Amino acid sequence: MKNLILLLLASLFFNACTNKQSPSKPNIVIILSDDQGWGDLSINGNTNIETPNIDKLAETGVTFDRFYVCAVCSPTRAELLTGRYHVRAGVYSTSSGGERLDTDETTIAEVFKNAGYATAAYGKWHNGMQAPYHPNSRGFDDFYGFCSGHWGNYYSPMLEHNGDIVKGNGFTIDDFTDHGLQFMEDHKDQPFLLYLPFNTPHSPMQAPKAYWDKFEHKELSMFHRDKEKEDIDFTRAALAMCENIDWNVGRITRKIEELGLAENTIVIYLSDNGPNDWRWNGGMKGKKGSTDEGGVRSPMIMNWSGVLPKGKVIKQIAGAIDLLPTLSELSGIELTIQKQPDGKSLKSLLLDESPKWDDRILVNYWAGKTSVRSQKFRLDQEDRLFDMENDPGQSKNVAQEFPEAFKRLSTAKEAWKKDVLSELDQAAKRPFTIGHASMEYTQLPARDAVPHGNIQRSNKHPNSTYFTNWTSTNDTITFDVEVLNSGTYEVELFYTCPPEDIGSAVRLSYKGAILDFLLIEAFDPPLKTDTDIYPRMEGYVKDFKRTNIGSIHLTKGTGELSLQATKIPGRQVMDFRLLLLKKINEN
Repeated sequence: MKNLILLLLASLFFNACTNKQSPSKPNIVIILSDDQGWGDLSINGNTNIETPNIDKLAETGVTFDRFYVCAVCSPTRAELLTGRYHVRAGVYSTSSGGERLDTDETTIAEVFKNAGYATAAYGKWHNGMQAPYHPNSRGFDDFYGFCSGHWGNYYSPMLEHNGDIVKGNGFTIDDFTDHGLQFMEDHKDQPFLLYLPFNTPHSPMQAPKAYWDKFEHKELSMFHRDKEKEDIDFTRAALAMCENIDWNVGRITRKIEELGLAENTIVIYLSDNGPNDWRWNGGMKGKKGSTDEGGVRSPMIMNWSGVLPKGKVIKQIAGAIDLLPTLSELSGIELTIQKQPDGKSLKSLLLDESPKWDDRILVNYWAGKTSVRSQKFRLDQEDRLFDMENDPGQSKNVAQEFPEAFKRLSTAKEAWKKDVLSELDQAAKRPFTIGHASMEYTQLPARDAVPHGNIQRSNKHPNSTYFTNWTSTNDTITFDVEVLNSGTYEVELFYTCPPEDIGSAVRLSYKGAILDFLLIEAFDPPLKTDTDIYPRMEGYVKDFKRTNIGSIHLTKGTGELSLQATKIPGRQVMDFRLLLLKKINEN
């Protein structure tokens, strides 16, 4: 008996020294790709591409055969974070504030942080930039990446770290993965939640040379079902970017194994919508932006070594709204949230051999298009019914052949629209916030401003744009803002200006408060035009100079923050990228 007690004490001492985690609190790693279609993986039958690391996750874990996300980026992120349909959460657009997640929503990071987890997000956030919408205000201890919907350059670009502007280090996906690897290393002795929302293969189409060299002249063997729609060069670029993602997934899984965490880490891989152009996607109808099957079906793999069965394929439909309740239950964490989730836990599907599971209806909505999916049928945005088991390409309307199914899905669609879409109008009236107590910095980018007079955006897609053609003292740049805390704010300007135009006098004003400054230093870098592997639709970007222009006192309340030149000695004032405000004091 004495020897047995000593053995037990030695075992407890060893576990305490190694800080071995309890299986009841597994680590969570969520990898979300951007604009990667279900068909952009070799595990799903695409012979144009090789994704061995993602394939291995599926072969040694669980795959959901029919898993649904949203038609575009920010809605899917909102549903993943909250377990609720994105419209309920205030997300109605992908830019200009419409991507912001309502502050009364509880995120997965908040749930797990409250349970003792370290939390981090590295990549493309796309659910709000200014606190309290910023990831640091939504439960993530550490954030590195960008908050906008897309970024104009993937090689050492301007990024942010916990609100402050920094310069990236190399190709963004490799860089974000580097941060993820370090985070796991730093927190290997406590439970952690790592969210890696990657930003590829979203345009602009850029990939490290080794990947593009493989695909630049590659003969493809599989094509979109309407081959005449496909741009082969774009497809090659997207596949090159997807293979880079796969390499980084391999880095992540190897690190988990090296740290001895494989049996206590849940790894999830999925995408945020269908492919961003016409390419092979299993013969499905639709692509990104569509609520048809091809626009909203995502790869979905969940791997937990030693716990989840190997190679299991789940046929029941599921969606991004199910991830929060599923991970909460798998981790033994009480799901304490402000609002009822629309999703449900998938634990029984994952672990039970013969789960009891009732047929359900999932809803896909985007830009006025509503489509609903049961296990067998899809009712599309034009109220056409498709038998998805026998007609996965949605070629024949079978509404008359299955009147009961048509009625059931039509009724569900109308009920959802009446219940959920009623919240849409409320989301459009929110100003951009300044000075939230949770963060030191507030970004005000050109994306969130309104140009007046001659001023123009560098491109019609606003997310990573800047303002140019500022030629008159009558021109203004305005922000509709809400100052959450009165106080003095130090202001930094990000701009470019050629030597011949230097010397403009500019005024920043808000409700009677004024900050006057002079542009006294030229900075005129070229546009970054040499890194794309396919011609872009977005505007090109460049580096911007960061300079401190002084301090201004802002009073609590809503109003218009304005930039206006009072003197222009050259052709124009400057090209404007953003203002960065830092709280000095509150009063």
